[in-house]
Amino acid sequence: MSTIALDVVTPNGSVFSEEDCDIIILQTKQGELGVMAGHVPTVAALKIGSLRAKIGGQYEYMAVTEGFVEIRSEKVTVLVQAGEFAQDIDTDRAIAARDRAEALLQQSQDEKVDRYRAELALNRAINRLDVSKHK
Repeated sequence: MSTIALDVVTPNGSVFSEEDCDIIILQTKQGELGVMAGHVPTVAALKIGSLRAKIGGQYEYMAVTEGFVEIRSEKVTVLVQAGEFAQDIDTDRAIAARDRAEALLQQSQDEKVDRYRAELALNRAINRLDVSKHK
């Protein structure tokens, strides 16, 4: 079986690189996308979600923010603001972030709160908590 390379890049540089992925599953704005070796070249927008890569028969899970993916037949490059492996997620910190975002959204009816940013923070925290279940 052919494999495909994966590189996850943030503004601070590459956070993950693997040459031998069996399949990579991404959350695009249009829906879930599975990528295997030989995939047609594609560029797609990513939503806040999980990235799963099957490596040597085992899945690695990563929480990623919005961004883009460039797919070539031999390599997938993921460009995001942040990416964090399931085992590295601090669930207490994610719960605190979720609670802060929910409190901000409750205030938004009464005070001037950037609702869009609060919703993004809430979505990121919920995603991190969901991905952390795959430790």
